[in-house]
Amino acid sequence: MQRKDDLNRLDAECGDGDFGVGMYVAFQHVQQAVVRSTGRDIGALLKDVGRAILSSAGGASGPLFGTLFIEAGRAVEGRTEIDLASLESMFRGTLRGICQRGGANVGDKTLVDSLEPATVSFGESARAGIDLQSALGKAAEAAKLGSESTKRLIAKHGKARYLGEQTLGHEDPGAYVIALLFQMLADRYRSQSIPS
Repeated sequence: MQRKDDLNRLDAECGDGDFGVGMYVAFQHVQQAVVRSTGRDIGALLKDVGRAILSSAGGASGPLFGTLFIEAGRAVEGRTEIDLASLESMFRGTLRGICQRGGANVGDKTLVDSLEPATVSFGESARAGIDLQSALGKAAEAAKLGSESTKRLIAKHGKARYLGEQTLGHEDPGAYVIALLFQMLADRYRSQSIPS
């Protein structure tokens, strides 16, 4: 609930102020999709999540965040476990799919500014042989820095592009959600790895 208000506030600075409500509704549908997908492989689960977002989030959010999870699911279809190489493949697919769908690049003040550095971080961690927990932490930090970097950018996509330089100094809400997702992924893995 707190995140919903944060997202509405961020969106109000560069848009119409309802992004948090849209994401809240979409992830309520995601929870239902996850319950229905119990026992399915990771790829199928991620695709179900993506379809739930696609069908419930309004504006550009539905297609973009839906694409994120659907493309991730395609990369790990049929798998019941994923490793660091799988994560890199997943997020490379999502980045490619989102860039193709939305036409955004790094520097355009969109979720790509957060997703791209996190994806690059996974690749660097995989090549360096870093353990999964550390790699997730590094990717979460890269996503956060990417999201914060949008404060220095002028929006070139969505409703915010009409505000031009007025968007300077404000964090992009989509990039902020990506940073949240990566931090939640890192936190969740860490909590499951700690011996009880």
